[in-house]
Amino acid sequence: MIQDNKLGLTDQIELARAEEKISKQKAKKLFDSGDINKIEVGTFVGLAFIHAYLFDDIYPFAGKIRDVNIAKGDFRFAPLMYLEAALKNIDAMPQGNFDEIIEKYVEMNIAHPFREGNGRATRIWLDLMLKKEIRQVVDWNQVDKEEYLSAMRRSPVKDLEIKHLLKTALTDKIGDRNMFMKGIDVSYFYEGYSEFRTGEL
Repeated sequence: MIQDNKLGLTDQIELARAEEKISKQKAKKLFDSGDINKIEVGTFVGLAFIHAYLFDDIYPFAGKIRDVNIAKGDFRFAPLMYLEAALKNIDAMPQGNFDEIIEKYVEMNIAHPFREGNGRATRIWLDLMLKKEIRQVVDWNQVDKEEYLSAMRRSPVKDLEIKHLLKTALTDKIGDRNMFMKGIDVSYFYEGYSEFRTGEL
């Protein structure tokens, strides 16, 4: 089923292409404009801001809590009836060190609060927490796609794997524009989008 969109597109491939291009342009603007520094770090409000920023030109539901239950493969994300309570709990979780930040990130992934674009928005949200609290970010180029997806699938039961994977990819290049742009490209690659390079748009 094709997502309801503001572009009037009814072809899934066309929509995927437009979504990638437009939202990567917005990710680039998020960094270059300095708007990234205005985001509330580690809260759902901050995540919703990122999601709306990336996808508002494309989807009417950008930045809004989903109103349907969703699943990926055989994993069901937080049921709608518990979603708002889950988001309040996540907001209250500590984020003072690497382990706490990853635990918070894993819980937000389980919540999956939006209809579409959760992974891409939440990885930016994760890096902002790491940047603020431990003065490091993930060099996503060092994180293999299959290893990452596999570790994330298992993270609701055991988060040691995703912690190890991301810890070994940490860098102190927290304000590096090239690192950010490459990170966006890799984040989109995880979700099957790789036609455009963010830094070139």
